[in-house]
Amino acid sequence: MKKLIVLLIVIAVAIYAGSPYYSAYQLKNAYDANDGATIAAAIDYDQVRPSIQDQLTSQFTATMTQYPLVSQLGGEALTKAADDFIVKAVDGAITSENIEKVISTQGQANTATKELAAAWAIASNQVNLQSLIQNLIAQRGDIDAVIKTQMQQVMEKQAAELEQQVAQGSDSEKPKLSYCGINCFTVSGQVKGYPLTIEMQRNGLIDWKIVDIVLP
Repeated sequence: MKKLIVLLIVIAVAIYAGSPYYSAYQLKNAYDANDGATIAAAIDYDQVRPSIQDQLTSQFTATMTQYPLVSQLGGEALTKAADDFIVKAVDGAITSENIEKVISTQGQANTATKELAAAWAIASNQVNLQSLIQNLIAQRGDIDAVIKTQMQQVMEKQAAELEQQVAQGSDSEKPKLSYCGINCFTVSGQVKGYPLTIEMQRNGLIDWKIVDIVLP
């Protein structure tokens, strides 16, 4: 009887400890099968959305320190336009419907995904802002209009680059899996050529939810 109890305890502990590995395995299978619904259902959007918004906003703030003239000319209008664009892009792209669509269509870009790609490119200094400086100087009287035009141009450019990256980028065959706490687990790897880290949080005893996505 004691051996049976010990065996049951060992099995329970193994299931408890191994549950995030199984969840990661299920997500990998869903991704490979273009099963967007399964992945979309595994995300805690109330936690993921603000985290991505904060990441992009912080990246943009750091980027602007490299362009003092842009910051000086654009001032609060530029910062507000960028922040508003980031919030709108994340709210539009990080939804159950859009995640399911993106996974199911193998990353085919739609408007929401294009806007998020543009927000990331602007925030992470992947866009040459010298043209923005020139346009701000030339059209000093209508900064808002210049910024909106630039955002649209960046979105169109990033959409083309995103589609090319998705077509050519590779995925990690063996993502790195590790505990970051008793109720915290991370999956790190490459998705379509982009390095990403996904953080999962225990939801009950053996279920897990994606609560954060760390952008490159």
